[in-house]
Amino acid sequence: MPKAPILGGSKKVDLDDKAFGARFNGPLVHESVRAEQAARRQGTASTKTRGNVRGGGAKPWRQKGTGRARAGSSRSPVWTGGGTVFGPSPRHYTFKVNRKERRAALRSALSIHAERESVAIVDPAGFTTPSTKAAAALLEPFAAGGSVLVVATEEQAELALSFRNLPRVVVLPDSAVGVADVIWASCLLVTEDALSNLTARANGERVATAEEA
Repeated sequence: MPKAPILGGSKKVDLDDKAFGARFNGPLVHESVRAEQAARRQGTASTKTRGNVRGGGAKPWRQKGTGRARAGSSRSPVWTGGGTVFGPSPRHYTFKVNRKERRAALRSALSIHAERESVAIVDPAGFTTPSTKAAAALLEPFAAGGSVLVVATEEQAELALSFRNLPRVVVLPDSAVGVADVIWASCLLVTEDALSNLTARANGERVATAEEA
């Protein structure tokens, strides 16, 4: 069974073997990361075709006799101020990944961290008030300057405030963590409550609410 150390202590926490001991599935992780990144795109880029540009109704000059090229509109794509050919228009980039595939991809991403021993547990009790200095001191021997994903619950705001201003550190609630976020990070730092919720998500189990916890 994989284990994760508690930062600042000597104990280790057992990790769920199903969520953190899965075989890595590269194509599935790649598909899930693409889907998450595509869903984050705004898709608001917009251009006007020659039919949308204002003006250009009258023929600029007569068809023959001027010595110039034929022209039917001053809003032709070859004219300055004319329309755009095959330009972007508002659209969405999302595509579907099945629920079971998303969960399997998350298990693969978590298992990579467990295999590399790059996942650790942080105790939120040490952050009763926000302290970036304390967070940096706790993180230094573990992360060694690499990218870090800190996962906490919504209620652990003091811990989130302590870590969020550190360079190369991203803080997310456990409900918002995606496969792309886990794969991006060199190290994964989670609280025990967030670990339980993340494990439940990866295994397709029901996540306990704050009132039930």
